[in-house]
Amino acid sequence: MPLLDPTTWQSRTLTGPEYTITEPATGETLGAVTLATAEDVTAAAGAGSAAQREWARTPHFVRAGILRKAGDLFAAQAAELREWLVRESGSIPGKADFELHVAAQECYEAAALASRPTGQVLPTEAPRLSYTRRVPVGIVGVISPFNAPLILSIRSVAPALALGNAVVLKPDPRTAVCGGLSLAAVFAEAGLPEGLLHVLPGGPEAGQALVADPRVPVISFTGSTAAGRAVGEAAGRHLKRAHLELGGNSALIVLEDADLDGVISTAAWGSFFHQGQICMTTGRHLVHASVYDEYVARLAAKADSLAVGDPHREQVHLGPVIDAGQLSKIHGLVESSTAQGAKLAAGGTHDRLFYRPTVLADVGDGTPAYAEEVFGPVAPVRPFTDPDEAAALAADSPYGLSLGIVTRDTARGLDLAERIPTGIVHINDQTVNDEAVAPFGGIAASGTGARFGGEANLEAFTDVRWTTVRGDVAPYPF
Repeated sequence: MPLLDPTTWQSRTLTGPEYTITEPATGETLGAVTLATAEDVTAAAGAGSAAQREWARTPHFVRAGILRKAGDLFAAQAAELREWLVRESGSIPGKADFELHVAAQECYEAAALASRPTGQVLPTEAPRLSYTRRVPVGIVGVISPFNAPLILSIRSVAPALALGNAVVLKPDPRTAVCGGLSLAAVFAEAGLPEGLLHVLPGGPEAGQALVADPRVPVISFTGSTAAGRAVGEAAGRHLKRAHLELGGNSALIVLEDADLDGVISTAAWGSFFHQGQICMTTGRHLVHASVYDEYVARLAAKADSLAVGDPHREQVHLGPVIDAGQLSKIHGLVESSTAQGAKLAAGGTHDRLFYRPTVLADVGDGTPAYAEEVFGPVAPVRPFTDPDEAAALAADSPYGLSLGIVTRDTARGLDLAERIPTGIVHINDQTVNDEAVAPFGGIAASGTGARFGGEANLEAFTDVRWTTVRGDVAPYPF
């Protein structure tokens, strides 16, 4: 029996309108889910609160065992889950396989969190035992986007559960299955007790209710900077923590000593992987003037050689963008950029939701596709004359997510990186990288720091409690 049986999807118990899931490549209907209302969020928070108390008391090795089994299931059910990722999110099979690999690793890493030391014994002036202990926050609200739906849900869901919390997950309705219902099915099969994971596909109303519910003290949000600001402001009003992983316009700096034979493939991957719909996408190519013309020509040739089409039925490098609204945004930024003087070196066209990988040369500060996050397969290229100018250009952005520097002199690359504010740096690699063990996050308009991955999850999903113990009642002067 399939892991994901449309006749038994858990979202059928919700009370909102029906939402049709469509395949971006064809427009074909893949299924339907019921969307969550604010009342559904309230009910889920109540059920999660009741179930979490017993879950927090469950021995750590039991919680770890369920997380390990979930990791095994992502591998065992890869064929079925891969097809959903390809058809529902427009992923090519290789990208879907990467998501499944990371999902399994996130579960294994989370299982290890359950047995980490939970506190410290503190020195104290009084005759008492004084110690700290990390305790679950209670319920974690997770709001995840469409672009890497499985990774961007599981990286919060798995550690939150492993550390003794319940979770209310609101995936983007466009990827409700691979970003939400697949997790519910996997964890149910792994033996997670009922009431601990609630998957509520929904729109802004459900998200607002999740942020406002007093039983949900922590929100883990991944999405656009504009939406993240709204979530952060609302969470602040309710005095709750919000971990925000937001947009980016990441730079790849190519120094004059770079080997262009190796760089072009790396650069193309950084901008065109998953149609550029990745927060870490290389949005700005900063190239030394001595190799600029050759770089533009080679990158354009690489873009022209890439196949774009239906990833479920064809062998392609790029699939469709997620929907017509995203296509319109991408094409609008390209057209406004060329209208302001940018040179279209490759691409700039589309067939339905299939947008050709695009290279723009002669861009400047005011070029829309250079200055803004495109979230599409667009590579703006700009020259620089020396490392000081490269550092200034890379730092001149409201975002601070990821940075790539290509040079034969790694020490020089590291020195340059120290001058550019960013959450992630890769020397001799492009900007799109992720590992379950690594702390992930950006600064400034890209978010609130490294809040996902490895030990950063302990900070994200637990509270520190100070406890003292005395043998006798403490005496006081009155």
